[in-house]
Amino acid sequence: MSRSPYLTGPMTRFGLAVAVVACLLDQASKLYLMFVHDLAANPVRLGPFFDFVFTRNTGISYGLFQTEGALGQWVLLGLKAAAVVALWVWLARAADRLTALSLGLIIGGALGNAIDRAAYGWVFDFVFFHVSTAGWRFNWYVFNLADVAIVAGVIGLLYESLRGDRAVKAP
Repeated sequence: MSRSPYLTGPMTRFGLAVAVVACLLDQASKLYLMFVHDLAANPVRLGPFFDFVFTRNTGISYGLFQTEGALGQWVLLGLKAAAVVALWVWLARAADRLTALSLGLIIGGALGNAIDRAAYGWVFDFVFFHVSTAGWRFNWYVFNLADVAIVAGVIGLLYESLRGDRAVKAP
């Protein structure tokens, strides 16, 4: 039985291992903060700019496209699944570790948030950056470790694309 060139390549195992680790770290942090620490009842103030809070995100990144019904959640899950498949095909074509690392981070982050959406109907976000001074307050978006993995992966792909002749090419 031969392997599909669309699903496996020289860096696929490495990228998928990164995805599994990113997803597991994301899910472990969420499960701990939701069920062991009970973040909903006990928010954590870590400093003047940084808190852990319990937030239900029914939309996509940055709280865009908020959906309240089951249909919307299933549409978002379907889009996420299609994105993961496309990223996996790209990973199978990756020739270097930075591309595989970056794609693995994005896949792992997407899977971590997809698990939340499938289990709860929303994504659990908890990292909250904010700045406030006399009469002025700036609140950054609330996010989670899956979002951090996705952003780090995108930064890796952007860096790779700017490196010159070895620029990343999407399939």
